[in-house]
Amino acid sequence: MSEVAVTVPLAEQVRPRTLQQICGQEHILGVDGPLSSSLAQGQLYSLILWGPPGTGKTTLARVIASTIKARFHALSAVSAGVKDVRAVFSEAALARQQGHQTILFLDEVHRFNKAQQDSLLPYIEDGTVLFIGATTENPAFEINRALLSRLRIHILKPLDEDALRQIMQRGLSHLEQHGQIVQLDDDAVTMLLDLAVGDGRRLLGLLETTVALVRPQAGGVTLHKQDVIKASGEKVAQFDKGGDYFYDLISALHKSIRGSNPDAALYWFCRMLVGGCDPLYIARRLLRIASEDIGNADPRALWITSDACEAYRRLGSPEGELALAQAVLFLSCAAKSNAVYTAFKAAMADAQQFGSLSVPLPLRNAPTRLARSQGHAEGYRYAHNEPGGYAAGMNYFPPRLSARQYYHPVDRGLEQQIARRLKELRQLDQQQCRTESMSQE
Repeated sequence: MSEVAVTVPLAEQVRPRTLQQICGQEHILGVDGPLSSSLAQGQLYSLILWGPPGTGKTTLARVIASTIKARFHALSAVSAGVKDVRAVFSEAALARQQGHQTILFLDEVHRFNKAQQDSLLPYIEDGTVLFIGATTENPAFEINRALLSRLRIHILKPLDEDALRQIMQRGLSHLEQHGQIVQLDDDAVTMLLDLAVGDGRRLLGLLETTVALVRPQAGGVTLHKQDVIKASGEKVAQFDKGGDYFYDLISALHKSIRGSNPDAALYWFCRMLVGGCDPLYIARRLLRIASEDIGNADPRALWITSDACEAYRRLGSPEGELALAQAVLFLSCAAKSNAVYTAFKAAMADAQQFGSLSVPLPLRNAPTRLARSQGHAEGYRYAHNEPGGYAAGMNYFPPRLSARQYYHPVDRGLEQQIARRLKELRQLDQQQCRTESMSQE
């Protein structure tokens, strides 16, 4: 068996070495960008770089270290642990005594648990290291608050077409310098840009794979659209130009369902599947939508969505995805109400503000003679023994919160009937209050 030559990927060979060579991210690296300005003034700070793959997080961290002439230690939270991090801190402390700054770059920082993240705090706090974390996940959800308070967050955006074209040209120039003269027709360029989906590393990888497949001759070669398609191993229909970031896609799905547009909702659902999103993540979001945006206007929404989730768990992909598509369409067409959502928020706000209020005696449990002697359950009226199964005038709140109303059913779907029933019950309460008032007089 012949040996396979091991080569350095093109993306690594053309990795930028200076800020000026970095393509895109002008919002933080431009003339007045916060990061470029801080570097120019020599006032660097610990930070997190948040963005999708291939937008230059690792590259930027290395360039920062080179710019300020700092020692650079790179770790991945996938494989590193607290022991590895502490070893870096020990070296950094010694280097600091000799007047050298150390940068600890921790890729995939969101994979560290809370205890592991907490282990970073004292060394960031006292300046032993300048910390740069990289993550593809929202730091507000994945990084604990204590660590976030010590860091600045810079968002790296998917690379636009201009930045991708610059990266492509750098790759072609590098190939030419090494004896491979490669040209691309317009369709091939468009195809590469589309397939890259804002990812510079992916773009260079696709270019390198296509060149290797075609094998340029001494006189050079021109790549065509079909060459790129063949080399990519992907169906072109699976990618959209300027593909959206993950949370934009789920937001589009959610808002399309809320807006009762089944066709748009189904499109965004499929976009997420094609993009490689875990269907169970989508399923969890659909369950949330069933309560947040439909609620009691059509309780079937939660049942159907729960059944769709279970069907997917049993069938897996791709068979189970059809059940989720059914749920997407049902949720889109169902009557909408956010009454459950708003009621929950209002009640939660009161629970947090008045969480120390005592349970009224009539509502307390009375399992023992001692509890009953202290008045527990005294005055409680058993609803099933009352006319119509309703104890009119009975108060179930602490006195300070009496007459609270969180739930306001909308005039749509089943909530129309719920609203009528609640109105009838409140009228009975008012009638009971008048009767008790008259009897006291």
